[in-house]
Amino acid sequence: MPDFRSPEFLVAHVRHTLDFYEPRDLDPSGGFFHFFRDDGTVYDRRTRHLVSSARFVFNHATAYRRFGNASDLDATRHGLAFLQRAHALPGGGYAWQIDWHEGRATVQDATQHCYGLAFVLLAHAHALMAGVSEAREGLAQAWDLMERHFWEPRHSLYADEATADWRVAPYRGQNANMHACEATMAAFEATGELRYLDRALALAEAVTGRQAALADGLVWEHYRADWSVDWDFNRGDRSDIFKPWGFQTGHLTEWAKLLLQLEPHLLANGRDASWVLPRARHFFDTAMHRGWDADNAGLVYGFAPDGSLYDGDKYFWVQAESFAAAALLAVRTGEASYWAWYDRIWAYSWSHFVDHAHGAWYRILTPQNAKISDEKSPAGKTDYHTMGACHDVLRALGQ
Repeated sequence: MPDFRSPEFLVAHVRHTLDFYEPRDLDPSGGFFHFFRDDGTVYDRRTRHLVSSARFVFNHATAYRRFGNASDLDATRHGLAFLQRAHALPGGGYAWQIDWHEGRATVQDATQHCYGLAFVLLAHAHALMAGVSEAREGLAQAWDLMERHFWEPRHSLYADEATADWRVAPYRGQNANMHACEATMAAFEATGELRYLDRALALAEAVTGRQAALADGLVWEHYRADWSVDWDFNRGDRSDIFKPWGFQTGHLTEWAKLLLQLEPHLLANGRDASWVLPRARHFFDTAMHRGWDADNAGLVYGFAPDGSLYDGDKYFWVQAESFAAAALLAVRTGEASYWAWYDRIWAYSWSHFVDHAHGAWYRILTPQNAKISDEKSPAGKTDYHTMGACHDVLRALGQ
């Protein structure tokens, strides 16, 4: 096994993953292709999903900051232009899914998702940090849309989705708010504007504190319009990848990571952060206790409120967010047990998820770690999680 803690290994792994997507991901007619088989073959050249469109901008912007290749800066600008031109809706906002053909976009799903807007905000923030000055305007526009249509000051949380003309649906979810926390923290890092830091703090306190107190101290996924817990939404339905039922192993560790990334910003700006480390520990330790598959290794997708296994499939992003959280906890606490988890998760991922021949990670494995299909990266998966996790660990190591 490699030395997974080595900055040289992490940088090389980011490069190896990027090489799977570059240059085949870029569509000269606009945006990026979103559907790749294991060998890199593009199997759908027309369908474009807002989440992938934004995540590819993140990928190239962070790559440019790490490696300094002009092609990544060009791709960042190329991706931002596609978001603003192809995904933009006449009434404001961004289409969730479009058909892109011969330089023209046909809207397939005009639903307005806060989750999607959070990634638009994230993409612009990272583009701005990469030196794309024109991203500042798009960043502010995404923030304004979220504020105007989804922000609920009474609850200090965002609503989840709306129709194309902004009629908000009653469903509420933590997933959009988690990624809004990530995005507003990035917006603060990009601009230095305290309103973004204050919003990231409000979201973190609301989801991981007040809402978690309603669900045995853990992050539940689904809520009603008054933010009371909906224990039954999507129970038994595993088809909605953005709204899964159960406690999500990867969301607990992702929140642990985000809390630890938020902590130094809070301390540097006079905010109380005494609650952050205990909460991050609790989420991560519970995720390892409930989510680690002692028989086949790897972290499972989700578990039920009583702690029993609900979905034993292994998802790539769960492993990635979890090794990032483990590293941040190890650096923050100095405790060897977190490095042990980091090495254990990486060793499993290296053996089962990383495609050493073609690059990138497989998306889903069975509980016994068998591949489900040869669709490595359908819409939604751009390896933003895996490369982002490597960047997160490098930053924690001061690299």
